[in-house]
Amino acid sequence: MARLINLKTITDTRGSLTVIERVIPFEIKRIFYVNGPDQFKKGDHQQRMKQAVICLKGSCLIISRSGAEEQHFILNSADQCLLLGPEDRHEMLEISSESILMVLASEPFGHVDCVQEPRRYELSLS
Repeated sequence: MARLINLKTITDTRGSLTVIERVIPFEIKRIFYVNGPDQFKKGDHQQRMKQAVICLKGSCLIISRSGAEEQHFILNSADQCLLLGPEDRHEMLEISSESILMVLASEPFGHVDCVQEPRRYELSLS
């Protein structure tokens, strides 16, 4: 089940320092960034690994589905971290044009890590 955690942030007149230390519940083996044009859509799949998603800049809606349960998370601050497990099918939507999403993953990249379910299309008979 996906869950949101707050990262420790220290703020003073010089700005903010956000620390990612001892809060990610897995060993980080891969880090990548996601960005693109305004309102691009990413995901709509499941990974065979744990992930932590942080919106470093901009904002993003992430929909996570686990079994019959669906959760909606809005990431719009670099001190928020969304933890996703291997059971969570997730989709990233409503991504602002300036958004940068950083993903910390429990495993290195591998094409077999992505679990794709066939899309279900509704046919319209008119």
